[in-house]
Amino acid sequence: MSPSVRLQEMIRVIRGARTQGEERGVIQRECAAIRAQFRQADNGTRSHNLAKLLYVHMLGYPAHFGQMECVRLIASPRYNEKRVGYLGAMMLLDEKQDASLLITNSIKNDLSHSSQYVQSLALCTLACMGSAEMCRDLAPEIDRLLRASNSYIKKKAALCAVHIVRKVPELGELFTPAARSLLSEKNHGVLHGAVVLITELCERNPDTLEQFRKAVPELVQMMKGLVMSGYSPEHNVAGISDPFLQVRILRLLRILGRNNDTASDAMNDLLAQVATNTDSSKTAGSAVLYETVLTVMDIKSESGLRVLAVNILGRFLLNNDRNIRYISMTSLQKIVQTDHNAVQRHRGTIVDCLKDQDASVKRRALELSLALVSAVNIRSLMKELLLFLSSCPPELRAHTTSGIFNAAERYAPSQRWHIDTILHVLTTAGGDVRDETVPNLIQLITTATELHCYTVHKLYRALITDISVQSLVQVACWCIGEYGDLLLRGECEETEPVQVTEDDVLDALETVLQSHMSSPATRGFALTATMKLSTRITHNVDRIRSIVSIYGSCIDVELQQRAVEYNALFKKYDHMRAAVLERMPVIDKSSPGHTNGESTTIKELEPTKLTQEIVLSQEPSNQVCDLLDLLGGSGEPLQPSPSLSSTAPGPASSTAGGDLLDLLGGLDVTPAPPSVTVYEKNGVTLKLQTDRQTDTGMTVTLTATNSTDGDITGLTLQAAVPKSVQLQMKAPSGDVIPAHGLGQVTQTVLLNNPNKVSLKIRVRVCYTSQGSVCQDMVQIDSFPSPAW
Repeated sequence: MSPSVRLQEMIRVIRGARTQGEERGVIQRECAAIRAQFRQADNGTRSHNLAKLLYVHMLGYPAHFGQMECVRLIASPRYNEKRVGYLGAMMLLDEKQDASLLITNSIKNDLSHSSQYVQSLALCTLACMGSAEMCRDLAPEIDRLLRASNSYIKKKAALCAVHIVRKVPELGELFTPAARSLLSEKNHGVLHGAVVLITELCERNPDTLEQFRKAVPELVQMMKGLVMSGYSPEHNVAGISDPFLQVRILRLLRILGRNNDTASDAMNDLLAQVATNTDSSKTAGSAVLYETVLTVMDIKSESGLRVLAVNILGRFLLNNDRNIRYISMTSLQKIVQTDHNAVQRHRGTIVDCLKDQDASVKRRALELSLALVSAVNIRSLMKELLLFLSSCPPELRAHTTSGIFNAAERYAPSQRWHIDTILHVLTTAGGDVRDETVPNLIQLITTATELHCYTVHKLYRALITDISVQSLVQVACWCIGEYGDLLLRGECEETEPVQVTEDDVLDALETVLQSHMSSPATRGFALTATMKLSTRITHNVDRIRSIVSIYGSCIDVELQQRAVEYNALFKKYDHMRAAVLERMPVIDKSSPGHTNGESTTIKELEPTKLTQEIVLSQEPSNQVCDLLDLLGGSGEPLQPSPSLSSTAPGPASSTAGGDLLDLLGGLDVTPAPPSVTVYEKNGVTLKLQTDRQTDTGMTVTLTATNSTDGDITGLTLQAAVPKSVQLQMKAPSGDVIPAHGLGQVTQTVLLNNPNKVSLKIRVRVCYTSQGSVCQDMVQIDSFPSPAW
């Protein structure tokens, strides 16, 4: 290929290359020829060579050696060379390179050029790659061009001013007067640039926002003109008059009307007019309506207008375009807490979206359906969710089961319905439920005393039908062990009675113990259930003894230990076996140590701890009784004496009783360690509490609360510390933070700092709020005492 080949010929040869190696060889030869010609003094082919080099850059090959050539062409008086030079600068230069500073003076000169096209080139380049230093130097020139008479220049100057404000926010005050005057322009391009500039100014400066709130009536009239104007071929897009400008104006009105009654009242009629007069059959109309809905929901609008906005989103759900359906459900997810009844009207359409083929639409429909569950519609909506669970993709099953469990726990019409629903979920998708499901269901069953017979019959039938679902098998084994006598009795009013013999029950449990599908935890449940049946049956105790003895030499250590202990009950402690294996008491859900991972309110433990501390009598005259109290011989616990916690010794400290108390190290009750707030955003508050255990060991407790109207789901906390510090994160108490601060989620972190280095912790917080996934990073440098 000749070094002087034209651009079109070079493109043809590169496209004709059969292999990547051949293409690379062509480009290397051409780049070598371009380098050689750049060194020559002849300027006739510089723009031609730079254009070829830009094409090479677009293909992903290095073209940095053309940067200085861009600077030379920008300084050229010829328009065709200046155009290619500016194009090269936008593609090859950025604000991090020193070469970009060399074109500042050329841009300043071209901004004052007599030709509007040269001025346009300089404005586009500055808006594309202008650094903060360039913006500060050229901001007065841009302000001057904003007041020019040429609409073509004002349009580009407005967009260039937007870039300057983003780079140097303090320069926004310079453009405020000019931006306000641009709103009186008739040219749509200038208006579009002005609205974008004003939006940027208002988002970055509250004082500017107050100034432009006075322009709301003018913006409303401008928007009305666009909505009611007749056909204009210059601005018409699918029957909508300049939808790009309409969307920008609505976005600006949303910012101006937020948290302001006067501005919101001024635009209510306009928003109703746009919502009723805009055709949603085309994408352009849908875009305008969607922006209208966002504006209605963000300002202080009337209730009727909000219902109209929800109805528009409901119409979007019927649109054939999946993107429109997706954004509709995303918006409904955000407003379902505030306008629950309005969204409920579209429940049928939302549930139908669960059958959509698109995975993203299906996920949004699931989240919205779960948010719509209430005490009124729990039965009907749960049927739809259970039907969806049977056919939903694997990646959604865990989320679906978690949502169903939450809804059933909150709105269950009866305990029997609650148990049936959870058992249905376990049967359908038992392998996708979370670990805390088994203890939660066991707790529910223990509290439903009148349903013990019904539950054990139903679980026994499920057990003999399928033993592959581990969570279901574990609950079934537990229930058979606890309520096996009710199963053998065969009398159950709630369900059809089934005659079950002792051998049938033991055969079922033995099948679980011997199955290769059973996990070690499941075998532990089955072995314990078998042992408990030894006190509930009469004729097969010897068989149970032989089953238990077999596992005394099991390879699984946990199972072996259980079997050895159960054998000891049979042999040495047989007289205690009935008492040890009696029914479990009702499990208190709010008891310390029991968390369900969902929306349980964690009780404050500090008062309980205080009553368990060693307490002292307030009567100093009877030190013997005080000592008896210390040894636990007294009845009621008494409050600690204030004199014991005083730093100055009192008169009683000289007595024998006081000396004995001093020997015990001062038994004053220490207050709970202080906590600090390390994260507060989107209604989620994360507090940190430290407790020094040893000289090098410390326990850090992270507590998350939620002040929003909706539950925060999917909470995960990840922590990182310096290499010399050892970190161990315990399992969190759950991943759902109840709304309105009704509960909290805690996670304990154990730290060992043998070198006693300065401690820093970086915590990553991830959660889902109103359908949106939030992720933040928190750096913790200071800790409440005690710490290192």
